[in-house]
Amino acid sequence: MLKKKSALFCIFVWVLIIAAGCSISRSLYPYADETNYTNLSASPGGANANHRTPLNAAVLPDELLLQYFAYIEKGQFDAMYDMLAELSQYTISRDDFIERNRNIYAGIQAQNIIVTIDQMLEDSATGQKVVVFNLRMDTVAGEISYDQVVTFDLNEDNQFRMRWSLCLIFPGLSEGDRIRVGTIPARRGHIYDRNGVMLAGPGYASTVGFVPGRMREEAYKTDDIAKVAELLEMTPEGIVRRLGASYVRDDTFVLLRTISRDAQELIDELLTIQGIMISRATVRYYPLGRKAAHLVGYVQNINAEELETLRHDGYHMNSLIGRAGLESIYEDHLRARDGREIFIIDSHGNRRDTLAKIPQINGNDIHLTIDANIQIQFYDLFATDKSASVAMNPLTGEVLALVSTPSYDPNDFVRGMTMNTWTALSEDTRLPLFNRFRSTFSPGSTMKALTAAIGIDAGIFTYYEDFGPSGRRWQRNESWGGFFVTTVREYSGPANLNNAMAWSDNIYFAKATLRIGTETFTNGLKNFGFGERIPFEYGLFSSTISNTGTIASEIQLADSGYGQGEILTNPLHLGLIYAAFVNDGNILQPRLVRESFAHGVDFEPEIWIRDAFSPETASIVLDSLIYSVEYGTGRGARIPGITLAGKTGTAELKLTQADTGRELGWFVLFTTDENTTAPLLAVSMVEDVQGRGGSGFVVTRVKELFVR
Repeated sequence: MLKKKSALFCIFVWVLIIAAGCSISRSLYPYADETNYTNLSASPGGANANHRTPLNAAVLPDELLLQYFAYIEKGQFDAMYDMLAELSQYTISRDDFIERNRNIYAGIQAQNIIVTIDQMLEDSATGQKVVVFNLRMDTVAGEISYDQVVTFDLNEDNQFRMRWSLCLIFPGLSEGDRIRVGTIPARRGHIYDRNGVMLAGPGYASTVGFVPGRMREEAYKTDDIAKVAELLEMTPEGIVRRLGASYVRDDTFVLLRTISRDAQELIDELLTIQGIMISRATVRYYPLGRKAAHLVGYVQNINAEELETLRHDGYHMNSLIGRAGLESIYEDHLRARDGREIFIIDSHGNRRDTLAKIPQINGNDIHLTIDANIQIQFYDLFATDKSASVAMNPLTGEVLALVSTPSYDPNDFVRGMTMNTWTALSEDTRLPLFNRFRSTFSPGSTMKALTAAIGIDAGIFTYYEDFGPSGRRWQRNESWGGFFVTTVREYSGPANLNNAMAWSDNIYFAKATLRIGTETFTNGLKNFGFGERIPFEYGLFSSTISNTGTIASEIQLADSGYGQGEILTNPLHLGLIYAAFVNDGNILQPRLVRESFAHGVDFEPEIWIRDAFSPETASIVLDSLIYSVEYGTGRGARIPGITLAGKTGTAELKLTQADTGRELGWFVLFTTDENTTAPLLAVSMVEDVQGRGGSGFVVTRVKELFVR
């Protein structure tokens, strides 16, 4: 705010403003330095004893000035024009005044306009009054504040009217100048894997559009539009609507679609059509495409509903926002906060003064624990299947891959998906948009390691105890009616833990679970994190014991012990529990984001559930899992020179025991040597493995991850 000055100094300031380029001629302001001014007030509406304003003058200039700027926020520009002196109205028409003021103040989104009157001066000879004031307003580019001076004349009706010029809007604004609001683009944060491989960041695409003035004459336009519509999977009507928009001129580039820059055959064919223009554009790009779609997600332009909610957070109509995956989860971390500026350009297009500016803020990069090579390999193994796969370092909890198949190309969402592509995705019965690694599934025989850990840790049975032969069909007693527990194969030797784990003996684990009892079994699972939120950035469905959280019968208890019943597990959660067998019974907290990219960084593992079972129990169950890979159902994954542990599982999804139903194939495989240079644990679940070798279909594929 201007400090209070003498009347003479205020006149000097006023003259300097005029000399600095304010487009007000001296013919409109005839007074000169020798004019005698009287300081009427130092506060709004005040006057001194020498006040010469006629008694019938309705409103003083300072009050008029406050009213003038109040009209701006109300959009009452017509009323503002009525406040101008006759000579000012002669220099600009009502329509031009209204249009110019509306465009400027609406364009900069002026609000919270505050006018502070510093002084009001009077020319003792003419009765003219000069108001010295400060104006402050909030705009799209931040606060604008400036000091200004304006003169009021007394008309024939003894009413004060303002001598207006462009510099009343902004000091230094001249005829021919324009006010522009510009966006200063910020960079959205990149997403990298553990080795610095980009998973999301800047890329290039091709924008396709018509330039109307370059199109063929009217007689041929319809044919050209129809051909372009076919090539771009659009409708001719949609193209015609875009070409007919009010802003379109002959030299306007009318955007139709954004396509991959690698679609060279399509680009070549489009360029044969007169009037088509293809340019390069920078877009958000996902180099792994389908292979990391569910993990990374995608961005799109913000919609009107979101903008209404998020406008106060700095989003604007051209902002990108994360729609799925990590792009959505880490939106606040990744998002680019574009800067804004308001500036003046002259009649020649040269940029002059900057009136306000908010600098851009680039988004923060994210460095993941993901290994892009493992992510790609896992996807390729099951690309055509309905599957969920997880890879992790069992010694640190670092997640190395998260894969869901079938998948989709996130770049299609960024470029603008065609109706045909969207229809194909949304109507695909394999559900490519469904993220399977977030979900839960019946674990089948992979559950047996958990049952063993609960029973042995509680002292219910020992690993060497022989449960006795039961054949391939067993029930506890006649109260079970027609329900029998069945197992796939019989084996020689005692029915102890190693043999039962190796040959996936359902009957052994049904007997074991009945001996454990409902309370101990459910408490054991709860101690493994069943029913809890998994502490992971991504937001996974929790593993559950049953639909109700309780086990209602002996049959359900027996079924649950070997992974049937109503029990459901999340693939990552299952991997964390298996990793506890090489971590002395501690279940680690999974990690997906690293602090920063750095080779050779050692992570101190964080424990989610301490002492889920004892180190002794962990060692016993681990031995049975090694035995299972060496001699049992997992032997298809044996690799000479590497000690691996694991467990197969086939979950049967059927309504009755007689129903053949669908099958889910599982396999968990992991390294056991804590000194290995590449610790790895992999979990895969594949739907519909019936007739394809059951869990054996999964075993041979997961093995490939460990062959290095």
